[in-house]
Amino acid sequence: MRAGVFDSGVGGLTVVKSILEEKLFDEIIYYGDTARVPYGPKDKNTIISYSLEALEFFKNFDIDMLIIACNSVSAYAIDELQKNTTIPVIGVIESGVLALKSSTDDKNSDILVIGTSATINSNLYDAHLRQLGYENIVSIPTPLFVPMVEEGIFDGALIEEAMKLYFKDVKKTDRVILGCTHFPLIENEISRFLNGTKTIHSGDAIVQLLKTRYDLKPVADTKISFFASSNPDNLKNVAKKWLNL
Repeated sequence: MRAGVFDSGVGGLTVVKSILEEKLFDEIIYYGDTARVPYGPKDKNTIISYSLEALEFFKNFDIDMLIIACNSVSAYAIDELQKNTTIPVIGVIESGVLALKSSTDDKNSDILVIGTSATINSNLYDAHLRQLGYENIVSIPTPLFVPMVEEGIFDGALIEEAMKLYFKDVKKTDRVILGCTHFPLIENEISRFLNGTKTIHSGDAIVQLLKTRYDLKPVADTKISFFASSNPDNLKNVAKKWLNL
């Protein structure tokens, strides 16, 4: 089976890493829209337009499934993508919510959701979590993390100052949903700053969904190809480092 994985930049590699570890596909085609990252500050119609362009790109590869490794796209463009293709289109928001449910059934847990401005403003995480009975939810846009990760900054003073800015009013949290696929690259720093709070990230979450919903079995080996709308060499370099290729 051949899967396409789409993200606004390099963040979706965190999803690819989880998929590779489980050996769920014979081939993965990764496309990062690095020329127009980040998607978070962009309006809904622009995100939908960019996503449909990415769908046209993937039509060149006869993929069996499209995995949206971008929370902003998952928040605004899933329905339009599904209308324009016959293959399954799987987003990361649904999988993240299901992963939290698996992580804790304590409805009084203090849940922190962080993501791009587009993802947080969509209120989708909040709505889905409240439907499941979770009430203590705080959602914070943390847009500066995305360009830092795109620049290869995974720790240090800049990350520390950004966390001080964003988390200054966070008193207590039991789970942190990393509502952007860039964030697992700084997951350890976020967890440390928040006193070791358990994190939920899209890569592990979407693997759980894929295995249960589509009954995918491990394959012997996975071929992977990387494409980007700008500076593909940088994407490939990050992939080599993050995926140990």
